[in-house]
Amino acid sequence: MMAMASQKRYALDWIDEHARRFSDFHLRIWNYAEPAWREYKSAKAYCDLLRAEGFAVEEGSGAMPTAFSARWGKSEPVLGTYAEYDAVPGNSQHVVPYRAPRAGLHPWAAGHTDPHSALGTTALGGLLAAKAAMERFGITGTLLFFGEPAEKVCGSKPVHAAKGYYDGADAFISYHSHFTNTAIRETQCGSYWSAVFTFEAVEPEKWIDKSLLPTTHTSHAAARCPGAIDALCLMYTTTKYTKEAMFPHTGTWTLNEFVLVGGDTTSDNLPPRFSQIQYAWRSPTLGIQQQICNVLENNARHVAAMTGCRASVRWITKTRVGLTNHAMADLTFRNMQLVGAPRFPDEARGFARQIQSISVSHRWRTRSSRTTNG
Repeated sequence: MMAMASQKRYALDWIDEHARRFSDFHLRIWNYAEPAWREYKSAKAYCDLLRAEGFAVEEGSGAMPTAFSARWGKSEPVLGTYAEYDAVPGNSQHVVPYRAPRAGLHPWAAGHTDPHSALGTTALGGLLAAKAAMERFGITGTLLFFGEPAEKVCGSKPVHAAKGYYDGADAFISYHSHFTNTAIRETQCGSYWSAVFTFEAVEPEKWIDKSLLPTTHTSHAAARCPGAIDALCLMYTTTKYTKEAMFPHTGTWTLNEFVLVGGDTTSDNLPPRFSQIQYAWRSPTLGIQQQICNVLENNARHVAAMTGCRASVRWITKTRVGLTNHAMADLTFRNMQLVGAPRFPDEARGFARQIQSISVSHRWRTRSSRTTNG
């Protein structure tokens, strides 16, 4: 036990020694702020650093350009973790305690909210600390580290899993910061499904019987097929209406949407031909997932018929329900007890107090304005 404690203490001291290095790396990823499937600079930064640390790195793993797979060591056990580094569209933020986009960027450019810039960097720090301790004490084993892009849309992990990248691993740690300092024991992230619904006005000329048109009529005055924009709008609103009837709102499931293609500007006698909306939903059981899917597919069929379009579905992600692992959770929590509560330098505490002060001041001004205007 004493030997194990010294190995862990060495790893913790190593992290403290390299804290500034990882803080700087986090800010580097923060400033790249690349959204899903566009994390080219972020992925390269990780790959370059891991190669310099002696890892064998496969860039573009799983045929995903911004993913990677890194390996160090050749013996058992095989232990792994991963980095997430995608930013979120519409959340650009400069490193200041008030709301401001990064210099030279639009306020609705991408930015880090969790932030994944810190999640990935923290996982990296733990990985390299483990490597340092293994080298120092002659501990055998293999370390895996995956670059997982597009986490916000559950993009890469299912692809890596389906293509065998997780095969042969003895244990994987999933790191995510939390508002309490703990290890999650029973709760898991549920099942995540995501699909793109496409609407195409393939034969808009069949929308109206041309023999009904007067002989003096011009095509620009004809009643045209509603088309793909109307289909997308109806899909959006119909799903909002039917969301209340998908499953009881017990707080255990979510449904989100994002418009990929809204249709294109066209002639006044031609309908928009193509639109796409993606839905992503998460719940604790596959049965709930399928029920939500049934409603979405039914909505798509009906709005397509109403607008003279053809509907199709392309699946992006389907994951199973997560499995809890008490042994790993308990081991992680005991290590967290060894580490102790988070420690923040005075600089970080002062920055946080500025955020709190500005936030409280903003809420007060808002309430005061409403009272005055009311």
